[in-house]
Amino acid sequence: MQDAFLAPAFELGGVATSWLELLAFALALAMVVGNIRIRVWAWPLAIASSLLYFWLFWHHRLYGDAALQVFFAAMAAWGWTQWWRGKAPDGSGLQARRMRPAQRLGVVAVILAAWPLLGLYLSRATDTDVPWWDAFPTAASLVGQWLLARKWLENWAIWVVVNTVSVGLFAYKGLWLTALLYTLFIGLSVVGWRAWAARMR
Repeated sequence: MQDAFLAPAFELGGVATSWLELLAFALALAMVVGNIRIRVWAWPLAIASSLLYFWLFWHHRLYGDAALQVFFAAMAAWGWTQWWRGKAPDGSGLQARRMRPAQRLGVVAVILAAWPLLGLYLSRATDTDVPWWDAFPTAASLVGQWLLARKWLENWAIWVVVNTVSVGLFAYKGLWLTALLYTLFIGLSVVGWRAWAARMR
């Protein structure tokens, strides 16, 4: 069964694309469309696509991104409950909202602190050949996923940056379909940013 999922579905850029990557691609794309529309059904798709990408990334020695997918799956389960019945600080139902400037600075500080720590860990504890490159989108994605689950508008800005860095990383690893997916994610993140902002007017 494992060999069947890892078998080539087709070639892209002279590199074989597996059935595993193809399925993960389709589910992840549907998930982001659901996130943009603030639909709760996006979260189970997030769980499924994250678990598939864990398998794919581990196979390609992208350990930071692989571990991130486990976190994504757990956060998706939590995000699912947040979007169903989460509460804002005032006790009202959770709605899309903006952060204050100080909160935005805090988000940036957390990412910049987590990146070198994770990069150092990956460089010493794994055989990855891209520890620092792998560490940045991993650290930023941890923050972005939490912001998304709590419906902060700024999650989309985080995803624009994460997706842009990830395109180069996955292309370097020969994961061309995933690189294409993250290229699409850049545009979809901008669409999501605008759609959520429009709801707040």
